This record gives sequence, C-alpha cells and structure tokens, in this order.
Amino acid sequence: MVFVAQRISNKTSSVRSDTPPENMANTYTQIYIHVVFAVQGRHSLLPRQHKEALHKYITGITRNKQQKLITVNSMPDHIHLLIGLKPDMALSDLMRDIKANSARYINQNRWVRGKFRWQEGFGPFPILALN
Repeated sequence: MVFVAQRISNKTSSVRSDTPPENMANTYTQIYIHVVFAVQGRHSLLPRQHKEALHKYITGITRNKQQKLITVNSMPDHIHLLIGLKPDMALSDLMRDIKANSARYINQNRWVRGKFRWQEGFGPFPILALN
C-alpha cells in the first residue's frame, strides 16, 4: 500500500479503521490524517530526554478516545502525528484533547520553566491510500 499526501483546506478526509463504530454497521473507512502542531511561539521547549514519555502519553490519549495513533514524532518546537480517525470522532475534538492533556502533563512534570502551551490550531493533511 502506498500513501500519498493530499492537501485540502479546512476539510478532513477518510482514514482506515479496523473496527467500524457500533452505530454505523457495515461501515469501512480509510481516514488517515497527518497532523502537525507547534509549541506556542515555535520555541524549542520539548526536551529530547522526555520525548519517549511524551509520545507514550499522546498515544494513551488517542487510544482512550478509541482512535488509532499510527506514528508520532516530535522536534523541539513541534509534533507530527499520523492518526487513523474513525468517522464518529471530529478531528478538532481529538486534537483539543491531545493538546490540552499533553500540555497539562508537561506542566505537571515541570519539563519547562514557566507555563507550557501549544500554539493555537493545528495543520491537518489527509493521506490518500493507493492500492
């Protein structure tokens, strides 16, 4: 299977889900979305020594929302996620939860001096699966 990135403005596309939602019998979707979001001010505040812990925490948030985090990668000033989104969840709701809870986690663990915040918004880029 080959993945091709397709950029569209203010829309989300479809992602593959292994288990269809209970309220949508016989539904098969392939909604893969590459999401990028940044530290407020694009400051390099994500410590390398806590990268693995942050990735695991974000994975847990995504799984608790019954979504599939395919991969996560972070740089000191931003994060990339590849998410398999089920059609019963709005991407904006999932991202609100990921950003709010991960910022709280970073602040509770005092990984940065002062209050850590994510920049407002995020960049969603649908991925088209070609067979």
